[in-house]
Formats: sequence, structure tokens, C-alpha cells
Amino acid sequence: MVTRQPVHVLYGGAHLFRADVVAKMGRLALRSLEEGGLAEVAGDAIAQRVRAKLEREPLEDLRIDFEDGYGIRTHEEEDRDAAAAGVRFAEAHHAGILPPLIGIRLRNDFDRSERTLKIFLDAAGAIPKEFVITIPKVTTPREVERMAQAAPGISLEVMIETPEALRDALAIVKAGPVVAAHFGPYDFTASLGVPANAQSLTHSLCDHARHALQVALAGTGVRIADGPTARLPIGTKDEVQEAWRLHMANIAHALASGINQGWDLHPAHLPARYAAVYRFYRDNLQASVDRLRNFRERAEQATRFGQAFDDAATVRGLETFLERGVDCGAIDASEVPA
Repeated sequence: MVTRQPVHVLYGGAHLFRADVVAKMGRLALRSLEEGGLAEVAGDAIAQRVRAKLEREPLEDLRIDFEDGYGIRTHEEEDRDAAAAGVRFAEAHHAGILPPLIGIRLRNDFDRSERTLKIFLDAAGAIPKEFVITIPKVTTPREVERMAQAAPGISLEVMIETPEALRDALAIVKAGPVVAAHFGPYDFTASLGVPANAQSLTHSLCDHARHALQVALAGTGVRIADGPTARLPIGTKDEVQEAWRLHMANIAHALASGINQGWDLHPAHLPARYAAVYRFYRDNLQASVDRLRNFRERAEQATRFGQAFDDAATVRGLETFLERGVDCGAIDASEVPA
């Protein structure tokens, strides 16, 4: 079972997956950081910290994608690519160069997805405990039950992309070993008649869906991930920076709503991802440390610090905030009280 809360998940077409994917994505992201001028968007201090992250751990989570990122293929092509991806996965696993978290996204066609999964797993051999299967366009608990039966012992993720799935979210995650629910904003808004030119991560319907999902899954331990910024940071330097600013604004919006993970679709998304996350944690670091230290010095009784009144529940939130900041590299362990 996955215990770490990653700050992102990168989706990449299965036909493009290679054993050296982490190193390759790191190189491409670093090139984008330099050529796009991340320091001009996020400041020198954040850009330096992001550069160090990309050199040390460019990917926290990765999906080998047999759905939208893979496209329409013949059965023969998918069989071949599933076997090749499994072999490359085994190479990376044996070499110890997989990202900390990894998984596979299958099609919303059980017969086809079961066949792809079997071919992949047969070729991959042993898989790490952090491996997950992402099921797209889930609408009923039965779909989760079937995948759990087809892949015993493997953690599952579900994609909530329709009003029906949102209404039944709790039953869906309870139908199997589900560790995360990923929100699909564009399918969701499209299903409600929102025109393409008005669809965005910050649409009011997306805010409603995220909040409803948070309430429905509260206390289950199931993580929630936000959807992607559709605009890719490619083109001229100005176009890259404009896309980064949009991506960073979307990430900041999600973080402020309590959603700590989101999708990335391109290695050039990674500099903005880490920059937005790091800015969020760095901006709130000192106040969080001061409040936590003040609480502990008052023998862990409810206390007021400035205009903030803290009790045990608030302090758990402060501790979680600091732990997540350290995990992703936004905060150094030396900056956090023991």
C-alpha cells in the first residue's frame, strides 16, 4: 500500500515508456527550467530549490498510460506495447531507478484492460508494493470489484469523471483496495454541458466536485488528486512562462483547497509544479513553525498565538503541513522543530 503523499503524478503514453524515464524527464525538465527562465516567474530562491529537486528526484509519481495518453490502437499494437512496457519496467525495477511511486492506467474496457494488465505483469515479473492500477471513467462499484479480483494484492486508484461517480464516490472506493481518487475535470464539466472554451480547473463546477469528493471521502484515508492544466508549457519563452503561471495558479488553488496532488502531462510542467508547491510551503513555513513551537511550549494546551487560536486538531494540521513540505523538498528537515 502507498503511504507517501506525492505532490504530482506524471502521465506518459505507454508506447513511450523506457527504463530510463526518470533521468530523461529530469533532463527535459531542467532544460525547460533554464530555457524558459523559471527564476523570472518564481524568483531565484525557488528556482534554485526546484533545480535541486529535478536533479535529485524529478518524478515523485508516474503512470504508464494505456488510455488517453496512448490513444486508439489495434489489439495487436496494445499487446506488443504492453509486453515491451513490462520488460522495460523490469529493467528499471532491477536497476533501482523507478520513481518512488508508479503505476499503470488502463482503458475503460474491462476485457481489454485485463488483457493488457496480464501481459504487462507477466513481462514485468515482481512489482514493488508502491505499484498501483488506475481505473478511468469509473461509474459503479462493480468496476472496482472486477479489477480487484483480476489483480489481487495490488492497490487501485479510481478516476472520478462524471456526476454519477461523484454521487457514488464512497461506495466506489469501498469496493476494493482503493488508495486514491483522481478528479477528471474536463470529462466532468463536459458531461454537464460546459462548452470547451469555458472548461478549466477553476470552474465553479470543478470546485463543487472537489469539495464534494473531499467530504465524501473524509476519514477513509483515500488520497485525492486534482486534474491537469491542459495548456502545455511549450513554444516561445513568453508562451512557456504564460503556461507556467497558469499551471502555478491552478496548483495554488488546489493546495489552498486541501488537494495536495495533481496531474502533470509534460516534463515542462514539472518546474512549475515544484515552484508552486515550494512557494506554498515556503510562504507558510515560519508562521507554521512559530505556532507549533508556541503550542508545545504551552504544554500542549489550547493556546492563542497572535490572532490564531490553536488546539490539538489544528496542531495536527501544522505537523502534517511540515511533514509534507519536507517530503517534497520544499522545507529542509533542519527548519522544522524536533
